[in-house]
Amino acid sequence: MALRLMIVDDEPDVLKVLKSLLESLGYEVLALADSREAAQRAERQKFNGIFVDAHMPYVDGFELTRRIRNSTSNGSVPVVMLTGYDDVRTMRAGFKAGITFFLGKPVDINQLAGLFKPLRGAMLREKRSYIRLPLRTVVTCRTEKKQFTAVSQNISEGGMLLENSGGLEAGQEMELSFSLPQIPRTVSPHARVVRKDPSDRIAVQFVELDPEELKRIQDFIAGLVKE
Repeated sequence: MALRLMIVDDEPDVLKVLKSLLESLGYEVLALADSREAAQRAERQKFNGIFVDAHMPYVDGFELTRRIRNSTSNGSVPVVMLTGYDDVRTMRAGFKAGITFFLGKPVDINQLAGLFKPLRGAMLREKRSYIRLPLRTVVTCRTEKKQFTAVSQNISEGGMLLENSGGLEAGQEMELSFSLPQIPRTVSPHARVVRKDPSDRIAVQFVELDPEELKRIQDFIAGLVKE
């Protein structure tokens, strides 16, 4: 699945050129001239990277970036600011708002190519940290008072969805132990129940995960999410 980008700029010519360049590189692109609509989209839809113009009517690039950073789905995505203002004041304001990279205007293919090596890496890392991948594996769950087994439905870097709550409710904590396909050694994180569904499924968040175990999960996800 192609990485999904949103471009926001009130200049139609800039939108057209940048959209064409990005699509030629294999990205799925949503191009918007109205920053108000972009703010709404950022609340409702998931993107892997967002380009914003610095100076736009209604919602400028700095305020739009702050809204993106406060959104549920896109709070950690790389945000690129398009600007012809390369002075220190603009860059400081951009970084303060949450900008990841700057791209000067007018945009050309060489400039874009130079940006995309670090940008693509940042987008893939964010995608892998956010995405939930199907995974069916037996998970041993232990609390101070009981031990039970569950079967996972999916996994992300931050947690899992399990079938069988073992009678636990949201907020309760436990120790997990499970194996990942093609990954040596088990993973044993401390986890907290963050949601319980009527079907007796529970969503758990990894609370404590040492770096080696996190890397095992990341290696598993990276093996499945190539782009």
